[in-house]
Amino acid sequence: MHPDLKAVVEVQQLDQRVAELTVQIDSLPTQIQTLQSQLDDFIHTHEERKKRLAANLKERKDLEGDSKVIQEKITKHKDQLYQVKTNEQYRAMLKEIEGEEGNNRKIEDQILEKMIEAEDIQKHVQEAAARLEGEKARVAAEIKRLQDERQKELDERGRLQARRKEVAAALSGSVLALYERIRSYRPGAAVVEVRDGLCTACNVRLRPQVYNEVRTGEAVLTCENCSRILYYLEPPAAEQAAGGGEGTRVTMS
Repeated sequence: MHPDLKAVVEVQQLDQRVAELTVQIDSLPTQIQTLQSQLDDFIHTHEERKKRLAANLKERKDLEGDSKVIQEKITKHKDQLYQVKTNEQYRAMLKEIEGEEGNNRKIEDQILEKMIEAEDIQKHVQEAAARLEGEKARVAAEIKRLQDERQKELDERGRLQARRKEVAAALSGSVLALYERIRSYRPGAAVVEVRDGLCTACNVRLRPQVYNEVRTGEAVLTCENCSRILYYLEPPAAEQAAGGGEGTRVTMS
């Protein structure tokens, strides 16, 4: 195979791998931030529940204090029943006691609601407290793994970029310029395989003469339809036997 053709295929392979690594490297900080945000949200929710539990306790104490005051009034007014002198005063006192007892029942209902709410909040607080250290450890371990993975990918990308410079330097200026130009306006690959007489990028059949020249691998040729650089790979022996073969083919080695 023509040295420039072999080199430009390798350059493309290196560029593709570098691009893949770059996507992965760029995505890792977002993954790390997502993990940290999830932990922060967990902690924030836990702290808010603890605050709500403390507020619930204070509200219950305030309600219990109000209930105690009303109960004292009821007791006082019941004692005063024996001191009233007229039926009218007696009925008025009973009505006042009834109103106070009604108010006290409402407060007691509120206290019960607060107790039920507190039980639910306490359950969540206890569950979160039991999970908290485990969540912190899990997130820390996952962030460390992602950071290590990112460093490995940065190292690999650096190695591949160095190799790319080395291979590109061995390419003729015209072929490298052609490759870069095709990359700039053609999505996907700039260098593509020819298979069964077809350009695998645009699926257009090559003219027999061009196909034969591509198979020899003695020159850098482009597809007459999509302008991509073409190369040919010798298929495995089993494929040749199954398809009857296409004659002698050039390999990448």
